[in-house]
Amino acid sequence: MKKRMSLLLVIVMSLAMMLTGCSSSSSSSSNASSGSQSSSDDEFRVGMECGYAPFNWTQSDDSNGGVKIQGNDEYAGGYDVQIAQKIADGLGKKLVIVKTEWDGLVPAVQSGKIDAIIAGMSPTAERKKTIDFTDVYYTSDLVMVVKKGGKYENATKLSDFKGATITGQLNTFHYTVIDQIEGVKKDTAMDNFPAMRVALESGKIDGYVSERPEGVSATSANDNFAMVEFAKGQGFKTSAEDTAIAVGLAKDSPLKEKINKILAGISEDERKDLMDEAIKNQPASK
Repeated sequence: MKKRMSLLLVIVMSLAMMLTGCSSSSSSSSNASSGSQSSSDDEFRVGMECGYAPFNWTQSDDSNGGVKIQGNDEYAGGYDVQIAQKIADGLGKKLVIVKTEWDGLVPAVQSGKIDAIIAGMSPTAERKKTIDFTDVYYTSDLVMVVKKGGKYENATKLSDFKGATITGQLNTFHYTVIDQIEGVKKDTAMDNFPAMRVALESGKIDGYVSERPEGVSATSANDNFAMVEFAKGQGFKTSAEDTAIAVGLAKDSPLKEKINKILAGISEDERKDLMDEAIKNQPASK
């Protein structure tokens, strides 16, 4: 009888412990879920490479509006970070930067790992098949970088470059648009912008095609360079896919309308100023 009572007691106690454990586990799970949801509600999680200056880069501190990268001792800076901060402020949320490889950005926003992609991404037709985009938050106009004091510094239209030796970066639309200049001497495409700057400095070329951010960067770094911004309707003809940059979102994201309203409140002049500041502040190694 004593042994049977002892066995019964063990069984009862075991059942009690199991019930208590389940209750505790359930409560803990509930609390964790609640905490996660609360954190998500308070945060605006943005994915970017943190390595595409002047749009985004990695830096060691929070200078010039830098924002700490999640799970990292480093910070993200750049134009995209400033735009992301304005959107986060408008949403009343804390900005969280999630450093993500370029190829992982679309899957990350699709899976909900991030709320948005703000990474210098163009809203191409191909990308629109899998994610949504907000209105454009930056348009990278094409410019020409030339020698200061040279023959082409005061150019205002493409026809002013008739007879000039012009190049662009290899495997980019920058190089293909040179064909729009009648009578131009189209030089061999070059691998990168540093190479084109050297060629311009040496007189091998009269100019190279660039997007405005790089043009500002080039003229800031070298007093011998000047940037030609074409008069309206007198520059290169490009598609919106080539030059537009927008915020990437999951399909049917409820954030789209809210973000569009916030972007509408940022003037073109302010956007240009933010980009110019980003170019000046970008780390030299980036």
